[in-house]
Amino acid sequence: MSPLREFSLMPFWFWNDALHEAEILRQIADFESHGVHGFVIHPRVGLPRELGWMSEGLLGFMRAAIDEAARRGMKVILYDEGMYPSGSSSGQVVAENPAFACRGLACLNLESDAGFELKDGENLVARLPRMGGGDAVVIDRKVDSFIRGLHYIGEGPAEDEPAMADILNPLAVQTFIRLVYDRFADAFGEHFGSTILGIFTDEPNALGRLREKEVWPGTTGILQKVNALLGYDFTPHLPALWFEDEPDFKHYRGEYRRAVQRVLEQTWYAPLSAWCRSHGIALCGHPAEGCEIGAQRFFDIPGQDLVWRFVEPGKLSALEGGESTQAKSASSAMIHYGRRSNSNEFCGAYGHQTSFDEMKWLADWCLVRGANLLMPHAFYYSVRGPRRDERPPQVGPNSPWWDRFKPFADHCARLCWVNTDSRHVCRIAILADPDECPWQAAKICLQHQRDFNYLETRLLLELAEVSARGISIAGMNYQLLIIDHRCGESEEIMAKLQPMIAAGRVVLLESQNAAEVVGLIDRWCEVDIRVSPHCADLRYRHVVKDGGDYYLFFNEGSLELAATIKLAKPFDGMWIDTATGAVAESTAPVNIQLKAYEMKLLRSEPGRAGPRARDRGETPRL
Repeated sequence: MSPLREFSLMPFWFWNDALHEAEILRQIADFESHGVHGFVIHPRVGLPRELGWMSEGLLGFMRAAIDEAARRGMKVILYDEGMYPSGSSSGQVVAENPAFACRGLACLNLESDAGFELKDGENLVARLPRMGGGDAVVIDRKVDSFIRGLHYIGEGPAEDEPAMADILNPLAVQTFIRLVYDRFADAFGEHFGSTILGIFTDEPNALGRLREKEVWPGTTGILQKVNALLGYDFTPHLPALWFEDEPDFKHYRGEYRRAVQRVLEQTWYAPLSAWCRSHGIALCGHPAEGCEIGAQRFFDIPGQDLVWRFVEPGKLSALEGGESTQAKSASSAMIHYGRRSNSNEFCGAYGHQTSFDEMKWLADWCLVRGANLLMPHAFYYSVRGPRRDERPPQVGPNSPWWDRFKPFADHCARLCWVNTDSRHVCRIAILADPDECPWQAAKICLQHQRDFNYLETRLLLELAEVSARGISIAGMNYQLLIIDHRCGESEEIMAKLQPMIAAGRVVLLESQNAAEVVGLIDRWCEVDIRVSPHCADLRYRHVVKDGGDYYLFFNEGSLELAATIKLAKPFDGMWIDTATGAVAESTAPVNIQLKAYEMKLLRSEPGRAGPRARDRGETPRL
């Protein structure tokens, strides 16, 4: 298969109006003619009610799209929910068994001698004395929670809100799998592993979309699971979830959140992952937060989601805050778990003001951080009425740039090819908790062209080999580990790292300024590239593939930059036009000029004997 097809963009395709098979086939042909060779079928608000979630009619239209994709050699990813967040099968889980409705922990603040009665469906978790006086009565109960629905109420934009299910309850999750995943297998199983790459699960959240306040995630029996995961009895600390005058309330709130996330891994991610692997397809999608790296272990295609202008060109958000870590966290998980791909959904809800240049910037922001499966959000089946304004922008056939989309699609496909089946040249790891990838050290590394990967604490303990020379994991050898703001400084972690600590190869990032951090990096790590003059907006990624070295250079800033780049490796190279595949000669040292938001690709063939590739009339396999 041509790299431009195999590594194609896979846009979210919003099915958001009355569907017609002829129109579905016409749009697929239009995608293909614009360089798009795959898609995510995403049933979306605006469907008529006769096309309910998992109805025979809706599955029939999916069948038509999948069969056409197979005929054309295109790829499909299925979406596991009637909107989002995943877990309710558009309310069908709760409709089948009301006991599977979303539950949570709530608290009653009583005078010490006050009595109370449990209502139907409520369970007492604990009654405890309060630091501020009186008693805290903690119960688990049904909560008022929903997901976004598939149908407008009337002509919209108000929409249905199906009941959220209790995805911390294994029995509720089994019901969800039966209603959705098993039915997909029955309907389309012959395409699994060929045309159908996987199933997309979208930002699962134990509380769904909550209408009430002062509720914490929790199901019946949650405290026993939390205690087992934390290794101590959390019961005395329950009041800290609601009252800030309780001792160490911030610490215990963090402990509870982390424990619930581990329960969610067991009850939600693990069974979905096992189901997909047993059926020869990938679990795709992403967790609820951009800094969650722990859940990525369950994804065959680790993924993340750029939405709501969390990251923007020209803003500090590109480098600061939890969402700034998301592309690196997904690509790091891909490497450390030995996956072939990692995905990023991008542009969602960026608004009608989104421009073509901004869309391309977001794609390149992901690509230079290692993404190799890009999912534009979204191609709209229909823009009739309120559909046009539902989580815009439209970035496909209904966009003003559709006539120039193909070069962009080819650009993304070529760079996704570069980032696939290649070896990342990187000697720095930044330690990450399962639920937080720190950004402070990452910002310093990115602004000084010192590339890195995030290494989750559990991976360090479970899979990594540590010596005085560094950390070895999944074919990577990290000469230096940065621990940012005491992330992961447990006794177990410190014991595992002792050989590196003794050798001076662990940096605790506390008060060091950027120059000091870079100095420590350069003391212990081989420098891959040197840039003169310093360019804080220059990002780069270096991979080795098919006997060549590929360097992605991206100007993340809004001003043109020019620099001389000295590569650590011997150099015999060429520039590759990522939109057309054309090549142009380059010499060492590399002089580079990048316009605002421009990406360039350099290929080098170090140490290769005989005539250079360009002298033989060859071009890279792009």
